[in-house]
Amino acid sequence: MKRFFLLASTLAIITACGSGKTTTSQTETTTKTTIVSDAVASSPQTYAATITSNELKELLYTYASDEFEGRETGKPGQKKAIEYLKQQYIAMDMESPLKGDNYFQEVPLAEQKTSVAMVTINGQSYEAFDDHIVALINESVDINANEVVYVGYGIDAENYSNYKGVDVKGKIVLAKPGEPVDANGNYVTTGTTDPSKWTSGRQAISSKRNAALDNGAAIFIYTDDNLFPRYSAYFRGQYESGAAGRLSLNDSDDSMLMLMTNSKLAKALHPDIDTDDSSKVINTEISVKAENKSSKVVSENVVAFIKGSEKPDEIIVVSSHLDHIGVSAEGQVNNGADDDGSGTVAVVEIAEAFKVAQLAGNGPKRSLLFLHVTGEEKGLLGSRYYTDIEPLFPLENTVANLNIDMIGRVDPKREGDRNYVYLIGSDKLSTELHTISEEVNSKYCNVELDYTYNDENDPNRFYYRSDHYNFAKNNIPVIFYFNGTHADYHRPSDTPDKIEYDLLENRARLVFYTAWELANRDDRIVVDKAVE
Repeated sequence: MKRFFLLASTLAIITACGSGKTTTSQTETTTKTTIVSDAVASSPQTYAATITSNELKELLYTYASDEFEGRETGKPGQKKAIEYLKQQYIAMDMESPLKGDNYFQEVPLAEQKTSVAMVTINGQSYEAFDDHIVALINESVDINANEVVYVGYGIDAENYSNYKGVDVKGKIVLAKPGEPVDANGNYVTTGTTDPSKWTSGRQAISSKRNAALDNGAAIFIYTDDNLFPRYSAYFRGQYESGAAGRLSLNDSDDSMLMLMTNSKLAKALHPDIDTDDSSKVINTEISVKAENKSSKVVSENVVAFIKGSEKPDEIIVVSSHLDHIGVSAEGQVNNGADDDGSGTVAVVEIAEAFKVAQLAGNGPKRSLLFLHVTGEEKGLLGSRYYTDIEPLFPLENTVANLNIDMIGRVDPKREGDRNYVYLIGSDKLSTELHTISEEVNSKYCNVELDYTYNDENDPNRFYYRSDHYNFAKNNIPVIFYFNGTHADYHRPSDTPDKIEYDLLENRARLVFYTAWELANRDDRIVVDKAVE
């Protein structure tokens, strides 16, 4: 990586980013006198040109090397990765929002070992793995109660909520799968035949779990006969082998116990659960006891910061995830060069470009936070910690999040037509953000902006699967930059030699130009659409 601080007395490089071929010209300089014109110095092209394929390649060949052991969250390789990122920012003389040389926001996690609950309803015991499993536990639980709050489908959306008019704080909550439809067959939350995040599958489970958590439930009992056998078999295997399970946030606000059950247990609590959608308190005797067997894990987000010159309290967040999936059972390193080494080094280079501008007297009007989050592969944990638990800046002051996750390769569907990037989310919350994104691209880059995966009916549901979503759910406009998946996704073969560095350069510059416009325009973008 170049040491750009000579720019205080140097240079300008003028380029475009449309084709991936860079044309550069550099002024002659001395250590005392700059000969760059004011017009050149204030041009974003000058600073975008500092984002180069050679530097991206140099960074990535280190960051996605075997030395970093696949950067699995909480493991030694991840610690090496965050130290490497810290040293890049120190070399830039980039400020940390945490002050001093502390660039690490600690993210407390718990590594789960499968716990077994003892559940008794009206004197009848129900068997672990046959009738129920502990799907989430961060604290040991021993509760005896004489009521359960039934919340129907467990939905808490703006236009339909099973939690309206019921108090579940500190109580045991019961919910069933699915989502109601109206007389025309339309789902109630979407008003169409298109399913939502509440409808089915893993996303519905997490959405309903989070709704119970957000409403203060002590225990969330979720019944789903279709999914229970698969989950039960997995948890039984984990328990019998003694293997460590998933990571979760270990925060005092995330202490709810979640049980997944079959209909036998659910109907013992509420015999009419299949036909009753109405929320109500059910009088029944229930006891639940479960021991938390998790161990604490500390991981870190990496943060760097440039303070705005005119609107320092308004924040643009440029993010990527720093982690990957580690070493395989066979001992092969999953280097994660594209996922998300490509996004990580892009953020470093974008940060450097803004630092160069600042040194030249053209720092951004708004502040920029460069956020490398941990635990994305474990469930968007680092970004969720930042947005939901410990935002370093108030979310109401956060103007937008530009999130980069995999921008170094070509989707096999796009072979032969490689000058593209998939954009997801740009129009979900702010019409203005979408317009700005299109205009910036037309002015500077001419990359094809492909919205295939922005479609609400896309079965991949990528909008919900990377770190931008934790910002979006808090009504912060987002853009997710993505090249699509490929045969090397989550495999040891995702290596730096397969990255197409001219495309990585182009796409990183596109993000830079968009961030530049958002940071320097007179008015903050308007949020004119609501979160679902």
